[in-house]
Amino acid sequence: MKKITKRQWINFTIWAILYILFTIWMGNPWLLIGLLVLIDIYLTKFIPWSAWKQSKNPTIRNILNWIDDILFALIAVYIINIFIFQNYQIPSSSLEKTLLVGDFLFVSKLSYGPRVPNTPISFPLVQNMLPILDCKSYIEWPNWGYKRVKGTGQVKRNDIVVFNFPAGDTVALRMPNPDYYQLVKTYGREGIRLNKDAFGDVVYRPVDKRDNYVKRCVGMPGDSLKIVDNKVYINGVLSKDMRNVQHVYYVETDGLRFNEETFRKLQVSKDDRHLISEPRDNQSSSLLQFLKFTPKADGRFNPIYRLPLTSEAYEMIQKIPAVQKIVIEPDVVGGDMYPIDYELGWKRDNYGPIWIPKKGATITLDEKNLAIYQRCIRNYENNTLEIGLDGKVKINGSPATTYTFKYDYYWMMGDNRHCSADSRSWGFVPEDHIVGKPVFVWLSLDKDRGLLNGGIRWKRMFRNVTSFD
Repeated sequence: MKKITKRQWINFTIWAILYILFTIWMGNPWLLIGLLVLIDIYLTKFIPWSAWKQSKNPTIRNILNWIDDILFALIAVYIINIFIFQNYQIPSSSLEKTLLVGDFLFVSKLSYGPRVPNTPISFPLVQNMLPILDCKSYIEWPNWGYKRVKGTGQVKRNDIVVFNFPAGDTVALRMPNPDYYQLVKTYGREGIRLNKDAFGDVVYRPVDKRDNYVKRCVGMPGDSLKIVDNKVYINGVLSKDMRNVQHVYYVETDGLRFNEETFRKLQVSKDDRHLISEPRDNQSSSLLQFLKFTPKADGRFNPIYRLPLTSEAYEMIQKIPAVQKIVIEPDVVGGDMYPIDYELGWKRDNYGPIWIPKKGATITLDEKNLAIYQRCIRNYENNTLEIGLDGKVKINGSPATTYTFKYDYYWMMGDNRHCSADSRSWGFVPEDHIVGKPVFVWLSLDKDRGLLNGGIRWKRMFRNVTSFD
């Protein structure tokens, strides 16, 4: 064996210290076995790790050198993406006007503590499907249980949070939206299974490979939450809305058509501008009459827009002389609410009260609680749950009248309250689904404008996410 140089010892010592600190952070002493690899790489060199560098063929050396650099980069990106941060793009308007479609976010994994991946063998920077190849980007074995290492903080009320979509455990690949459970209610499981042309294959996804969502944490573990006329009450106390919360309104004018400048002042994007009075059809006409808009003598309506507005934009639009009437969208058009297979009479704008599960808390397994919490018990905490015809419950094969939760849960909602599919639609977010906290916007693109005509929102770039609240 060759003599070990001082430089080799220095390199080994630096990497060994970093690796030991990483092992302590992970809380897994078995990882110390990896020190044997470091010893061989830097000191003993029994395995010829860099034998390819001795090749006399320069072409082979160059090719292998590129492969070596690419593998190192992929491994580095993989580790950074799992344990430190990841990039996330806002795909929908559910958090407008706080976060906008086209915002690119730096999402910190350290804020709440990074999770050890459930599926460690996966392609970096791809969530669940490889583009072009249209196949899974991960291998399901090995599949590890939930473990989160220590971070710099915990989820707090009103935090904006990135998380894995809880109802995304089962997905119809050709129709991922609405979620599978909504599809089952509409079409039935057999209807989905037998119509692959429309729905495609139905697949199960591990927690860390479910689609990423971003919402605001409104309810904390142990809270009782209720929504009355669009106002959120936590434990019976009115919760103050964030500044950018908005709702949908129907706005009638005396014949005036809003121009681009007006929409810009109201901060309404092109995708959110709906002149529903034209074209006129039976459905829109019935809705407008339900909202008590009066048609003219020829049966036509004045221009009526459907617009999402913040309180500031609402005050602004009231001052436009041509505006004759403003009606907030009723919750009867909000669709099915969670739990979707049990009628509680809850609507989008008048919801609950609902208790948010807390780790270690125990509930009685009555009919209502089973409807609300069975997905938590079965899908998220991985128990078998059987409900007999007599109403008696078995959990993991044993009779049960109560259940004690293993996880904390959160209630997530969008600031764009009438245009957000959130916890009101699909329920609770378990702690093991929490991905991280958006820290700042590093790029913001306005798809309604060209790049040279305001398409880059310079004022939003490199600003802390909390500055938009």
